[in-house]
Amino acid sequence: MQLTNHETRLASVRRRAVLAAAATMLTSFTAFPTLGLAADNGRPVVIARDMDLNSLDPARAFCDTCQIYLSSVYDRLVDLSPDNKSIVPMLAKEWNASDDATVITFKLDPDAKFSDGSQVEAKDVKWTLERLKNIKGGIAYILDNVQSIETPDAGTIVVTLTAPNSEFVGSLTAPYAGIINSDVVAEHGGDAGADASTKDTAEQWLLTNSAGAGPYVLESYSPSHELRLKRNDNYWGQKPAVSEFIFLQSKDAVSQTQLLESGSADIAMQVDPTTAKNITNENVTVETQPSPNMVYIALSPGAKNMAHPLDAKVREAIASAIDYDGIIDLTVDGKGTRLPAPIPAGFPGGGIGEPIKFDLEKAKALMAEAGAGDGFKMDATFPNVNQYGVDYTLMMQKIQQDLAEINIELELAPVEFSVWREKVNGDGIPMTAVFFAPDYYGSSQYAQYFAMMDGTVWYKRAGGASDPALANPETPKLLADALAAPSDRSGELFGKLAAVMANDHVILPILSPDAVFVASKDIGGLRFSACCNMVLSDITAE
Repeated sequence: MQLTNHETRLASVRRRAVLAAAATMLTSFTAFPTLGLAADNGRPVVIARDMDLNSLDPARAFCDTCQIYLSSVYDRLVDLSPDNKSIVPMLAKEWNASDDATVITFKLDPDAKFSDGSQVEAKDVKWTLERLKNIKGGIAYILDNVQSIETPDAGTIVVTLTAPNSEFVGSLTAPYAGIINSDVVAEHGGDAGADASTKDTAEQWLLTNSAGAGPYVLESYSPSHELRLKRNDNYWGQKPAVSEFIFLQSKDAVSQTQLLESGSADIAMQVDPTTAKNITNENVTVETQPSPNMVYIALSPGAKNMAHPLDAKVREAIASAIDYDGIIDLTVDGKGTRLPAPIPAGFPGGGIGEPIKFDLEKAKALMAEAGAGDGFKMDATFPNVNQYGVDYTLMMQKIQQDLAEINIELELAPVEFSVWREKVNGDGIPMTAVFFAPDYYGSSQYAQYFAMMDGTVWYKRAGGASDPALANPETPKLLADALAAPSDRSGELFGKLAAVMANDHVILPILSPDAVFVASKDIGGLRFSACCNMVLSDITAE
């Protein structure tokens, strides 16, 4: 059969992936000896995962593994129910909001206790949230419009906002809003004052200790090797079934599957659909669920030392030259969906409209109009990860081939996550690839993280400081209107906001991969949570 140029390139990329996977299997299988751990209530459950931990401090952590760890160790005021939409009580037994949604009052459950047995009090909530806001970590933006936090008594917290925010209570289901035992952490360098970003020194202590009110406590952490959690036997809520979890660092789907099939792991967290469908071990189960996770490309028009400006026409040309369906087939065997904008389907305003089309002729015309028809070289530094079943090196090799068709020569540079963070937050990266999992059910997080307006993470990374023209004047008002609108109207406004974000062509959603759960058949309770990734306290082991 005659192959098209596209099919030939796709086959070439697949062959390289198979060879790389085989090499990885040979090297990574010896990384962890068989532990011989049975999955039962009295023994550890082992999870093979490529851990992207940047911190174990709730105010500084920001990653997928962070979500799992923090939601297991630090209870929040409120939780997200298994329907991934409804807010349910956690440390707060009840709450109410003023008519204009600017004053929210929380009442703590009097039974709530920290792992050391001390009472969870209003002062701990105030200290925790103010520390998160003032340290200015990755998710501090959820507290940007908090005007004040008052504690009229030990069981009551009153939060006053500067403007209506119908999603504020929901945002507190985010694992990073886990409540900290303020007395304990303050003794070890914790600070919640206005200059906490420079004065707080508790992060190092929190690498070896936890101070939460969750169902688990930190047992030990060895960076780049393992993370161990043990059951909090003093937990004030329903005791979890599994006594201990061990996360083993395992880089890719092949090595994770090898650990699972050999009995060295009970759960493999980042197995891609292609690898999963080839599992024949009768003791292993494979389950696929839709997820709101997003894999995306990001452009930085304000990055330093670029060969050609990434103006609006060039950004649209790049977006039009990417063969999205080919990438989905290549990376996740077709088990993923396209997104019209950087808000996932199922969230307010998400999934509205049509994704940008792969149109090579349009891309070439736009490049010519931008005076870039002869092309240019562009740095594409990205984290060397396998996330949500997507091999990022493989994906970027495919995008490299796609953009070569419009004379853009991508210089691929896969790096460790820590290196990527430093570079993307420093001089910027002209093109990168990364991922995003929601931290709560709500669309404002996508605007506050991705939108081209002052203060957002990607406005800074895209070079807004050096190119203020990137700021879209429509965005702040649309966001404010959406948060102030009643629920039957907010979805429409978030949809308009999503369209504006898509038309900026700075954040280019590639796909929303299905969540693949691969586990020993005696493991139960696995589910994807829109706030917490995977909920450890739900897991059972026979």
